Amino acid sequence: MGLHVLVEKPLDVTTARIDGLTAECDRAGVKLGVIYQDRAAPALVWLRQLIAGGGLGRPIVASARVRWYRPQEYYAGSHWRGTWGLDGGGAVMNQGIHTVDLLLWLLGDVDRVYATTRTALHDIAVEDTAVACLEFAGGAVATLEATTAAFPGLPRRVELTGSEGTIVVEQDRVVSVQLRTAPETPPPVDDARSGNASASSPVIADATGHARVLEAFVAAIRTGAAPLCDGRDGRKSVALVEAMYRSARTGAAVVLDEPEGVLDALER
Repeated sequence: MGLHVLVEKPLDVTTARIDGLTAECDRAGVKLGVIYQDRAAPALVWLRQLIAGGGLGRPIVASARVRWYRPQEYYAGSHWRGTWGLDGGGAVMNQGIHTVDLLLWLLGDVDRVYATTRTALHDIAVEDTAVACLEFAGGAVATLEATTAAFPGLPRRVELTGSEGTIVVEQDRVVSVQLRTAPETPPPVDDARSGNASASSPVIADATGHARVLEAFVAAIRTGAAPLCDGRDGRKSVALVEAMYRSARTGAAVVLDEPEGVLDALER
């Protein structure tokens, strides 16, 4: 029996390496979890339950914007940031991955993706700007923007529209609910969380979300329940980012059921 494993996002920077880690944890009989603190945010848990219960109706369209800012010093001050081998990519794999996971968690699996990327502002080997169009298995479509070139850094914003209305998220708070039928309970207001620090700084000013994930992981170990995000679930966001990078490189849409890890095949 080995030790249970909890990993900061992403689980790893290629699906091939994730598969190896998952297999080792399975062999050892230990839990494998990923820190995606959106899954522990009260307002976002409320939103997921609302969508699952049909409160948004049939999901139709979504847009997610991660328009953050990082100065050149952010990359120059570390040997791993802004590299393919250690960072796994740029604005999508590092900053945007939380929102990739959020969209998958709320709307389900993606069938097909088309993406374009740019290195618009920084002297780095990877992208600092990306835009993608996502086609979900359930029929919804979404756009995703991720950049670290948007001075001074704006709050993350996610807009979700279904046949019953529209809900808007900023950071991890639900800021607008416009539905044909009012929900039975309003979204919780999380006074424990601070505002927009991550949009302009990599420093974690508020560890509330991390603490919630840690508490849930300990509870999963004690009770035998699944972590908030286990290894197989955490693989999905990296697989989608890999597909985005392949699409950007080839100029073509990518279908997500392709078996190979596409990031490993990129020419760098």
